[in-house]
Amino acid sequence: MALKEVVLDNKQTAYIEDWNHAAQGVARVEGKVVFIQDALPGERVYWHQTGGKKSYAEGMIDGWQCKSQARVEPRCLYYAQCGGCNSQHIDAAAQVALKQRAWLNQMRRIAKTMPAVLLAPIYGQPWHYRERVRLAVSRDNGQIRLGFQHRRGHKVVDIDHCAVLPVAVSQALPLIKTVLNQSIDQLVESIGIHVGSEVIALSLSLPQQPDKALCQRLDKLVLQLSECGSLPWQWWYQCGREAQCHQPQTTPVLAYTLPEYQIRIPFQPQDFTQVSQTTNALMVHRAMQWLKPQKGQRIIDWFCGLGNFSLPMARLGAQVLGVEGVAAMCERARINARLNGLTQYCDFKHMNLFKITTTQLRDLPRADQWLLDPPRAGAQTLIMALCGLHDHELPRQIVYVSCDPATLARDVRQLVGRGYYYRAGGIMNLFAQTAHVESMAVFEWPH
Repeated sequence: MALKEVVLDNKQTAYIEDWNHAAQGVARVEGKVVFIQDALPGERVYWHQTGGKKSYAEGMIDGWQCKSQARVEPRCLYYAQCGGCNSQHIDAAAQVALKQRAWLNQMRRIAKTMPAVLLAPIYGQPWHYRERVRLAVSRDNGQIRLGFQHRRGHKVVDIDHCAVLPVAVSQALPLIKTVLNQSIDQLVESIGIHVGSEVIALSLSLPQQPDKALCQRLDKLVLQLSECGSLPWQWWYQCGREAQCHQPQTTPVLAYTLPEYQIRIPFQPQDFTQVSQTTNALMVHRAMQWLKPQKGQRIIDWFCGLGNFSLPMARLGAQVLGVEGVAAMCERARINARLNGLTQYCDFKHMNLFKITTTQLRDLPRADQWLLDPPRAGAQTLIMALCGLHDHELPRQIVYVSCDPATLARDVRQLVGRGYYYRAGGIMNLFAQTAHVESMAVFEWPH
């Protein structure tokens, strides 16, 4: 039973009843919902208000009367300021439990329904897992600041190491910053680091091509980093949309693998890939367990990207149509299918999936199974188009991979309203030390 708010020693206190997807503790004070940053369920905190509206308030912790047993000392020295993480104060196992709790709350509140089977969480790696990262760059008194933006503002928090990045990447940050400081006249807007299975890529976002001096320094930098670690490094630069590799012949191709399916997927720094190859492989395995692709099956992979799900489906024998809204990604998916010897099992089509209609769905080959892996905005337009199909035209199974519980819950409600059975669902902890939640949901047509 929740305790009511009380005031002791002229300090406002609140009992934390719940936790939400923004890593805020949820309390009720005098009938109003209060979201308190970094507070955990079961805690009684001293707090002060920092914002809000008529229906809710937002606040910060001033101290504790009672702390949660799940609260731990943050591992990172930058944690209080850095916006890269917001959950290091929570035990790693408890983070997963809280994310599942927040995900279920979204199902109750928005979807108005629950899965018949709650899938066991995919826990992921708590540290050194983030193999794809973009860091902000700013200048302060003639010195480069390199890191994530501040928790409560746009200022860049200058970091020399990061516990969620792979060790080789974390150790490289001071050397990268040294090169940027030596090239202070060359404007660098941000840097990306991408760990592939055979090479690590450093990419610079620039308003114009790098000058000769910066190129020479970066050449020396990647040689130095390659000598220090187990993987070689290469560097790229990006002016506009396309990235250019400065050393195409001297290092391996940037790619990741799905060993279970003997799949190798080359990519470029601007392409979307998951942040951890290990956790991505677990996610793909879970999807394949539900779809059970085999010879004779036809599957449509919506928002297919580079073929992360399409190619494993094809390897298992299914005929796959991958549909993607970004033309360049769609073309690279075709190339990846050819590189993996799967062109006879795959076809890829470029379509605007945020404007798709029921008529356009009918023009595509019918498939009994769909996989959806949309961005944060979800797949509302696609599902609205699906709901316009006749019963006999509907896919019999849908596996939905989501990176936003709220948009998933919205789409769940629409699918269940159309008559689908919400067979299973659960979270995947791809982003440890943050409140970000990935999840998977499975739907079956019962008629």
